[in-house]
Amino acid sequence: MRAHVAALLLVLVACESGRKETVQVGYRGLAQELNYDASKLHVIAAANRAPAPLAPASEPSPPAQFQNVQVLTDVSANEFNRTMLAMTQWVAPQQSCGYCHDLTNFASDAKYTKVVARRMLQMTRSINSQWKPHVQGTGVTCYSCHRGNPVPQQGLWHYTDENQFLRAYLDRSDVRVQSQTIAHTNANNSSIRQTENTYALMMNASRALGVNCTFCHNSRSWTTWQNAPPARITAMYGFRMVRDLNTNYLTPLQSVFPAARLGPHGDAPKLQCVTCHQGVYKPLGGAQMVKDYPALWGAPTWARGGANDTVSAGVRDLRGRDSVPNDAAPRLPAQTAHPSAAPVRASATSGMR
Repeated sequence: MRAHVAALLLVLVACESGRKETVQVGYRGLAQELNYDASKLHVIAAANRAPAPLAPASEPSPPAQFQNVQVLTDVSANEFNRTMLAMTQWVAPQQSCGYCHDLTNFASDAKYTKVVARRMLQMTRSINSQWKPHVQGTGVTCYSCHRGNPVPQQGLWHYTDENQFLRAYLDRSDVRVQSQTIAHTNANNSSIRQTENTYALMMNASRALGVNCTFCHNSRSWTTWQNAPPARITAMYGFRMVRDLNTNYLTPLQSVFPAARLGPHGDAPKLQCVTCHQGVYKPLGGAQMVKDYPALWGAPTWARGGANDTVSAGVRDLRGRDSVPNDAAPRLPAQTAHPSAAPVRASATSGMR
């Protein structure tokens, strides 16, 4: 009896304290729910509070005519200066303009940080204009990842070995580890390593968004798309978006970064889900920061995202009755490499399918 009591006390001690809350996010009876530690919500909320927007540009003005401006050529001089001020507050509030610029010659590209910042600005505009199926009406700004730090504090990663599961955020195809036969065949070549990497990746994404598995999956059958929550579609776009960003924007900066910013194998830092989400399934609690900064849209107007973004991409019914068969993933548009992208120098070939 004493042994049973001791075991019970051990279990109770291992449990986390704090009030728990459960929120249903899917169909009834499918256990599609989120479990929260309510005692920690105020801490999470405080860490994901968006800064107040800067005052709008005072009045319309002609397009900026500054030297060596290569990205923000389609905004007024006033909006250009306002965007630069906002970026400074989001990325380098302590270092100020001198973090990226030669203060004696603002047109100079002598500092690597300016070259990187220009590419990140192109990346931000691409996310907000080309990846609405994922960012939808929320969008991103520099603050989404940087949170007032020159280098994002969460999720940057480098190469380790060929079996590194984080490679799914760079040069792996969509996860497909589903055996149809008992014996190993050419059609059924999923390995134990691939399965382990898949679970590691899913746990990584789950922690990044602060959710459990049923936020995206139908728990009766993890692989099926039938009755899966709409978030699974959004998440698949997210994985493809991150691969696009790492492949076409971050990895090619390898020759720009100094050695101190490169990994043990000489590769540039890369991002993952947690870099932007930082523990919440909508970064910054869904704050639409970008709508206040037209220079970051890369488009004439800011249009809210939503279901229509997914519909236009050919995914009309998330419950498997139309374009998404019971156990098939939707046909999402293929990635399009940026024309200036450099080839990815990656030697590993094994991983998830």
